[in-house]
Amino acid sequence: MKRIELKNGDITALTVDAIANAANSSLLGGGGVDGAIHRAAGPGLLAECRGLGGCPPGEARITGGHRLAARYVIHTVGPVWRGGGQGEPETLASCYRNCFALAREHRIASIAFPAISTGVYRFPKELAAEICVRECRAALEASQRFPARIVLVCFNPDTRRAYEAALRDVR
Repeated sequence: MKRIELKNGDITALTVDAIANAANSSLLGGGGVDGAIHRAAGPGLLAECRGLGGCPPGEARITGGHRLAARYVIHTVGPVWRGGGQGEPETLASCYRNCFALAREHRIASIAFPAISTGVYRFPKELAAEICVRECRAALEASQRFPARIVLVCFNPDTRRAYEAALRDVR
């Protein structure tokens, strides 16, 4: 089994230990993947998120998966792209590092990620994919078990092409 896999489709349907949610800072649901995760998980997720008090960009919070196949949801708030000069790449890298820290803490062996910040937050897909792949490889080098498997979920062909290129080019 490859330790980093690419899949097309719906992150909410995956059977993994945890899925990452590209959340907004309120953690109370929104559009895109965030809304899809909240809808699929049901009202228990919203109730649990209300107790977390939000999450600033670059950080991560963990909840149960509720009605999802995944046991956990790791919510992380990516940066809004403002041209790259406001620390956006470092904030995005921090999202992944904080998700992996929670994965180690909770002994999560498999985790799936959407393309964080590349939707309405307009982070360039190619740069986002490079950052994601670099942080995934660093996490896998740091631990053989937590996580042991990472799934990068691509919602559309452009995202898949960006991740395929990053997996080839990023060392």
